[in-house]
Amino acid sequence: MDLKNTPHRRFNPLTREWVLVSPHRTQRPWAGEVGETSGEKPPQFDPKCYLCPGNERAGGARNPDYRTTFVFDNDYPALLPDASDAELQDGLLQARSERGICRVVCFSPRHDLTIGEMDVGEIARVVDLWTDQYRELAALDWVKHVQIFENRGLMMGASNPHPHGQIWANASLPNQPERELESFRVHAKAHGGNCLLCEYVEQERRLKERVVYENDDFAAVVPFWAVWPFELMLLSRRHAGALTDFRGSERAALADILKEVAHTYDSVFQVTFPYSMGFHQRPTNDDPHSEWHWHAHYYPPLLRSATVRKYMVGYEMLCTPQRDITPELAAARLREVRGC
Repeated sequence: MDLKNTPHRRFNPLTREWVLVSPHRTQRPWAGEVGETSGEKPPQFDPKCYLCPGNERAGGARNPDYRTTFVFDNDYPALLPDASDAELQDGLLQARSERGICRVVCFSPRHDLTIGEMDVGEIARVVDLWTDQYRELAALDWVKHVQIFENRGLMMGASNPHPHGQIWANASLPNQPERELESFRVHAKAHGGNCLLCEYVEQERRLKERVVYENDDFAAVVPFWAVWPFELMLLSRRHAGALTDFRGSERAALADILKEVAHTYDSVFQVTFPYSMGFHQRPTNDDPHSEWHWHAHYYPPLLRSATVRKYMVGYEMLCTPQRDITPELAAARLREVRGC
């Protein structure tokens, strides 16, 4: 099959959905304009920023004079830990209350840094904090899922440029992780207990066509079934279900690849590249979920320049996701800007 020129569908084994690929529509995904940067660097400390050390937050609390990382309960959370247990059942109308915890993680006291600009040691402290938070929240008997994520840039709805992310802990398993869990189980049952993503990461490492960067413990891959133009997955090379399963050397390797991915993205159009990134870890209920394989998704919206983005509209909203730039071309472009 000619994947470079023929319209075709690709199957996503994690979500068990298809994506339409139309490679004949464009052969040079990086031919668009390169966005101009303002040249203005944010200050190291912004007295008006509600995430900078010592400043008052929007809700009235004051941040400590933190020197590395800082985590706090979100002042305007989407979920509440004391939400009452209630349910609506009226024919096709169903609703259930949802209990949860929302936290904010400041990666650095510096207002002017991003993950791509922090050094690996600083990012390693963020990874350690994420690990501790996952362990703490997973220990709550009513928490079933812990979602660690970062929305980077105004285009992705980030309300503040200060380097930060969020953690949401849910009393139920959200849609995407629930779908992935079922896919892990189906694959293991059909393939003698083998892990879906263990097999996938080794296949991608063997083919090398869509691997952008790898170290001893992780690989960054443009997935074969990617929807977004420069979408990436981070995959642990060893079978592990959560951050708490990683050894110290693996957490350091995760910090390395997080920096490398962010820096590579920033090199594509010479701007701070927007994205939504999140870790998918095993559910936190009593089941050990040995079939689960830790991975992270990066969903960046930029298409041809710093100002031209991909929109999910029309056919994609009504039928199925579609892309013109093939994952292979996207991976080649990302490797190119890395200089490899």
